[in-house]
Order: sequence, then structure tokens, then C-alpha cells
Amino acid sequence: MAVVGTGLAVSGGAVVAGGGNGDAAADDANLASAPTGDVGAASVEHLDTADVDTAALTATRATLVTRSDRRDEADSAKAEVLDIGGASTANALTRTEDLSDEDPRTIARALLAEFGFSESQFGCLDSLWERESHWNVYADNPSSSAYGIPQALPGSKMSSAGADWATNPVTQIRWGLGYIEDRYGSPCGAWSHSQGHGWY
Repeated sequence: MAVVGTGLAVSGGAVVAGGGNGDAAADDANLASAPTGDVGAASVEHLDTADVDTAALTATRATLVTRSDRRDEADSAKAEVLDIGGASTANALTRTEDLSDEDPRTIARALLAEFGFSESQFGCLDSLWERESHWNVYADNPSSSAYGIPQALPGSKMSSAGADWATNPVTQIRWGLGYIEDRYGSPCGAWSHSQGHGWY
């Protein structure tokens, strides 16, 4: 970049004030001998495109960090965490999804990992709760007072997982998986017990 008639020039990314003697060759020598980062000692009265140190300008520009660089770094650090019914382990960006209106089997699949169960345990859980309640949130056994998808006995036990235990499948399933984990270790352990005894 050159500013004609002002005695200003750009060299190495810095503006140099004029004060020269009109000798372009001497001015070029002054610029060449100026210490790096101290171009104020050199002066230039006039400048044409041949006087621009393009290599120095390119090197200076290469070291700049742009907003898009920072954005790329941020994009690579994003983490998306599924939040089911209010439980979240996010420390970055989160996506909240309310599963209470989903099919109870879908909810159960999503919650298995929360209790350390693999997807392979779902078949046993499906068999167990199909036998117990047909996955009905409102299943009520009048002879025993067992209630809900996991047939908690009594149903009010599920209040430890949430005040909406009587109507919310997420609360019932979360309580049921916790019960299975504590008592049988896994859904397949609970299903095995149910097959042998008719209950779990």
C-alpha cells in the first residue's frame, strides 16, 4: 500500500513516516538496515510497488488468528448430550429431549446406559415388563396394589424417582431400572428370576 505525496509507506506490516532526502536508493538501504520490528528508524519519501516487502507482509498476515479459526476450534469442541426427563451430564452444549410422550420401550432403551446396562439387556427387560404390565403406565393390580410399568409394590414406592410416578413413564422406568440394578444386577438377571418364580 502506498500513500502518494505524504511520505508514508508500509514495510513489514508497519507504517513508516517520511523525512527522507529524496534518494530512493538510500531510503531502501535504510529500510534494509533497520532492525526487525523497528522500522521507525528508516524513512521513505516516495514508494512504488517495487518497494513493498511482500514476503514480510505475507509472513505477518500468516500469523494472524481470525474469528473463523476460533470458530473452527469451538466447533470441534462441541459436545451434545441427551437429557432425558431432566437428568443431564453436560458441561458443554446440551440438547434437551423430553421422552415422556414416547413409547415406553423407546424410553427404556434410552435409559439403559444410565444404569450401566448394554443394549443387549433390552430383550430381557422387554420380556419382563411385557409379562408384568404390557408396558402400561396405568397398570394396576387390584389384588396386590402393584402399579405401573415395573409393577412396583406398592406403586407409591416410585415416588422416590419423582412426584409424577403415577403418570410419567420416564419416572416409572427409571425407578424400575434402579430396582433391577440393586436387586438383580441386570434386566436379564431379573427376567431369569421371574421365569423361575413367576415374579421379580
